[in-house]
Amino acid sequence: MKNLFTIGEMARLHNTSMKTLRYYDEIGLLEPIRVDQNNGYRYYSTEQFEKLNTIQYLKKLGLPLKEIKGHLDQRDIDGFLDLLEKQKKLTEQKIKELERVSRRFHNRIKDINLAREITELEVVKIIEVKERKVVRLTQKIGSEPEMEVSLRQLENLANMNSSIFIGGVGLTININNIKNKKFDEYNSIFILNEEEEIQSPLHTIFQKGKYASIFYRGDHSDSSRYYKILLDYINERGHQVLGDSIERTIIDHYISKNKEDFLTEIQIPINY
Repeated sequence: MKNLFTIGEMARLHNTSMKTLRYYDEIGLLEPIRVDQNNGYRYYSTEQFEKLNTIQYLKKLGLPLKEIKGHLDQRDIDGFLDLLEKQKKLTEQKIKELERVSRRFHNRIKDINLAREITELEVVKIIEVKERKVVRLTQKIGSEPEMEVSLRQLENLANMNSSIFIGGVGLTININNIKNKKFDEYNSIFILNEEEEIQSPLHTIFQKGKYASIFYRGDHSDSSRYYKILLDYINERGHQVLGDSIERTIIDHYISKNKEDFLTEIQIPINY
């Protein structure tokens, strides 16, 4: 029994579990060097230490146990390098995705913090807005259920994950409906495109330019009143509506249960 270690000792020495070692034995990845036929006890030798270290190292790199077993069975340097190259590419892809997710969370945090600082509510302002990239699904939306269904359709068509885009969703009203004071029907739903990598036939651009803008405490269900305020302001000053409105609820009931925290912005492109 000299230089032999029980499964418990092997597990403690390598900071793993007996359950893991038993599983490795079952799949033929790391079999004990000896099994006592009387009691079934498994024993391992120091010669197997490096093999277990290799398994743990490759596992931490993210390699599946099947591929680890394949390498240990073959132990070919070219095959090993191929494994590492493959895993390196997968790791780089994961890093890029995590960086994208991090930027999206950063943008949402910034968006919400800026929204909380807004004090001038129900006041029309003329603002200069930069070009914005969006993915946009054009269809009639007249109710909250229709909006939710349209959003799911947009996410699926654009291959986007809704959990990342909280606050990045908006609606538009057709220019003719705005001029005719019909504010209860949207003609599209959009998601702000914060990533250059997203390619979609639904990709479009909201043009830069001057917009009449208003913030208010409420959500889309409260918007009609504020469209009237915007339209009165635009008409009184002799401006012209140049395109569809852009309406986005930045803080809603998914972020706060207190309606006094809700914040929506409506923008209407105008000549100035």
